[in-house]
Amino acid sequence: MEPAEMNTIPNGKGHEAGEDTTVTAIKCQSEDAAQELVPNSTENTSNARTAHNVDANLAESSEFLSKADEKKTPRFTDFEGKTSFGMSVFNLGNAIMGSGILGLAYAMANTGIVLFIILLTAVAGLSSYSIHLLLKSSGVVGIRAYEQLGYRAFGTPGKMAAGIAITLQNIGAMSSYLYIVKYEFPLVIQAFLKTDNITGVWYLNGNYLVVIVSCTIILPLALMKQLGYLGYTSGFSLSCMVFFLIAVIYKKFQLPCPFVEFSHNKTLMSFNTSVADGGVHMTAEDPACTPRMFNLNSQTAYTVPILAFAFVCHPEVLPIYTELRNPTKTKMQHVSNISIGVMYVMYLLAALFGYLTFIDKVEPELLHTYSRIDPYDTLILCVRVAVLTAVTLTVPIVLFPVRRAIQHLFFSNKTFWWPRHIAIAVTLLALINLLVIFAPNILGIFGIIGATSAPCLIFIFPAVFYIRIVPEEEEPLRSFPKILAACFAILGVLFMIMSLSFIIIDWTSGSSKASSGH
Repeated sequence: MEPAEMNTIPNGKGHEAGEDTTVTAIKCQSEDAAQELVPNSTENTSNARTAHNVDANLAESSEFLSKADEKKTPRFTDFEGKTSFGMSVFNLGNAIMGSGILGLAYAMANTGIVLFIILLTAVAGLSSYSIHLLLKSSGVVGIRAYEQLGYRAFGTPGKMAAGIAITLQNIGAMSSYLYIVKYEFPLVIQAFLKTDNITGVWYLNGNYLVVIVSCTIILPLALMKQLGYLGYTSGFSLSCMVFFLIAVIYKKFQLPCPFVEFSHNKTLMSFNTSVADGGVHMTAEDPACTPRMFNLNSQTAYTVPILAFAFVCHPEVLPIYTELRNPTKTKMQHVSNISIGVMYVMYLLAALFGYLTFIDKVEPELLHTYSRIDPYDTLILCVRVAVLTAVTLTVPIVLFPVRRAIQHLFFSNKTFWWPRHIAIAVTLLALINLLVIFAPNILGIFGIIGATSAPCLIFIFPAVFYIRIVPEEEEPLRSFPKILAACFAILGVLFMIMSLSFIIIDWTSGSSKASSGH
């Protein structure tokens, strides 16, 4: 038989060797073959077997492909959300609540009550709008990762910029939390032991305590696969900050104004009788005890970045959105609004009553001001423990977006793998511990990081992502929403310039008075 005849399709139509045929054509041709075959023809029998084998292979291939699609190995961002609405509120609220709450009373002292409320309200509203832009962009492209939004908007440079900003911002935040552990935990133990001699005792060494807390509490929580499980620790952490707030309000009505230093308390017995009735002795004639509605001084400029960064939670929004049960844009916006609203109230009350307690003598770190009165005060000691617990439990929440950013940058096409998951968490915690232990003057570096990465994450990136991702057919470039987003990005650039200018002025003047926020 000739070679051309060997390539004859059973329906009598020939094709050249190597010529492609479609699945539909082969199926139709095999059906025709069943009707036209000559029963006694060896050639047709062979061709019929070939057609049958082709159909079998196609069916097997189709079945394999369908099963492969159904059983495709999930990526680390592809899983069904199981976190409830309430737990999501706790997680996002805990991400918002940072160490900056300890410095808000100092911020109010440098702005006045009315100006502080105006600024705090404006920042809360802008933060909610920024989350709206993120969720709108995420909904258009179906992406729930900050870095992937950057990739969709600007390609690899956008992805790298978002990943680096998230990593720097959250490493700075986690380091600030561990700094609180380093300097507050020894004071707590010292107060419990009622001892003044702390030299040579390992359990009063902040460096050892940071490592112990990181290994025994933070690392196990950071190794969890899903963020939703941390909702319980988030709720407990927020409860600790509520206790801190209650104690600040209570102390407002217990301490006199002006307060007496602890060194004088030992010698001035009259102090004990003056506060025996538990009242606050504030006189309008004493300027040190008169709260100010408006106040502008050299430190007022520092309060604006503190307030602007008080609601930094944007890297955590999309991961929490991913793990939300039955997620919708409206539902996640409600989660964000409730979390921001609750934090707004807590920030305002903590700042107001902390300021009214000490007026102009309030320090950048509120708990240190209470220590000036009585370092062994039982209630304040409990508050220190609560704050330490809150910041310790917040570190794993903040670590999740950093790990996700690293995975997006270096392992975007890899499936979830436990050794890599664990290695990233251990490496990050080790790096942060080294920074806290061996870099005593790192707060200035954190100031630079916060002044550059935070405005990008809050203002600039959400706005430019929104402008680039939302199609012009839906919202033209000159439409009001996109013009508003462009103004929002410009505001972020102004915040960045202003913050960097204040830090540089602070460094050149030789005084470091700016309080680190969040």
